[in-house]
Amino acid sequence: MERICIIGGSGTGKTTLAKNLGEQLNLPVYHIDGIHHLENWEIRNKDERDRIILEKVNEDKWVIDGTYNSTLKQRLEKADYIIYLDYSTIAQIKGILGRYIKNHGKEKQEIPGCKEKLDWQFFWWVVKWRKNKRQKIIEAIQEVDSDKLHIFKTRKELNKWYVNQFGKKIQL
Repeated sequence: MERICIIGGSGTGKTTLAKNLGEQLNLPVYHIDGIHHLENWEIRNKDERDRIILEKVNEDKWVIDGTYNSTLKQRLEKADYIIYLDYSTIAQIKGILGRYIKNHGKEKQEIPGCKEKLDWQFFWWVVKWRKNKRQKIIEAIQEVDSDKLHIFKTRKELNKWYVNQFGKKIQL
């Protein structure tokens, strides 16, 4: 595992998993949300964002978390290990609510200059994510070698895998 791509909906624990894998495997970690957003939740130009992401993808070692479709194909091709967190909508909602309660008003480590927030627009985007976004991921992962693809349906499944790999649980 030298190039790990973590994908899934909001609230699934992609960022936490990426941080933990980076520490365990001594790999640099790149959060696409941190590339996409500038300070105060300003959005980076899409072309510049994608250029930065693809620069990271061309490095020898990395953990990249995020599901932005514009560079998904390239990340999946370059990755030697793909983790897809395919959780239910209820699990995603629990994830974003738990994160908000725990971190409300605190700066997001992976997105410098941005404080944890939750608004109705984001909430409804999460509610509709499986209906609106999941199919594109399913189509994209059908193109990759199944030996490098690992799909987890629940946090419990993921934690069981993590314990088998590293001998300890993580808080997702």
